[in-house]
Amino acid sequence: MKTVRSVAEVRETLEEARHRGARIGLVPTMGAFHHGHVALMQAAREACDVVVVSLFVNPAQFESEKDLASYPRDEARDAGIAADVGVDLLFAPDASEIYPPRFDTWVEPGAIGQGLEGAARPGHFRGVATICTKLFDIVQPRVAFFGRKDAQQVAVIRQVVRDLDLAVEIAAIPTVRDDDGLALSSRNALLGPEERRRALALSRALGAGAEAHRSGGDGVAAARAVLAGTPELDIDYVEIVDLDGPTLAAAVRIGSVRLIDNVRLESAESR
Repeated sequence: MKTVRSVAEVRETLEEARHRGARIGLVPTMGAFHHGHVALMQAAREACDVVVVSLFVNPAQFESEKDLASYPRDEARDAGIAADVGVDLLFAPDASEIYPPRFDTWVEPGAIGQGLEGAARPGHFRGVATICTKLFDIVQPRVAFFGRKDAQQVAVIRQVVRDLDLAVEIAAIPTVRDDDGLALSSRNALLGPEERRRALALSRALGAGAEAHRSGGDGVAAARAVLAGTPELDIDYVEIVDLDGPTLAAAVRIGSVRLIDNVRLESAESR
């Protein structure tokens, strides 16, 4: 695996692959790799001739400097994981490479990015849409791979690709969970043992909400009831929205850690 730091190096490294018509896959990440990231890389490895992983903690996605500073980072560990999966190219730029002096052009995703995470984290999806658009132009992948855990992000990126006629396919990979049901997230590493125990209420709540919805009941109320019964857990939102299909989405705060998760919904009639 080759690690590069600049846009010019990415383009130079991939020039031969593009010339021979290789199928290039991109996995955009902010590092702190876990099995969810590995699943994305493996999907890319199986579907593509050349696999590129970007590793960039995007400052434009964070609402506070404190949150940005606390985001887990370990490039050496991440590079080892990517190499073991069979990634061909790791793009790990500095912020100044992505946002050089006088940078002032942003991609605004519109209504799809205004609710849920967009409401809780103003400007977040502007940062997501901008960095992904830049990465699509830099790498020029045939396919880009994203995790379904961030369902609203996937919907935002699909809209950006559609509206801007970008020549990339978006592949959404199912959420990867630990054996106890907790959706894998880089932020899980920030949870203490007791906080992690409380965090399990999130996946339980979504399961209860999905079951209630299948039975014709109120999925949001069922999910909120589970979360409300968990001490020292604050609810940001619990909503049913259309994110490439009816989706029950929730966000909670446990101490200083904010977690999101979602589950696709089906009605009794659709089973």
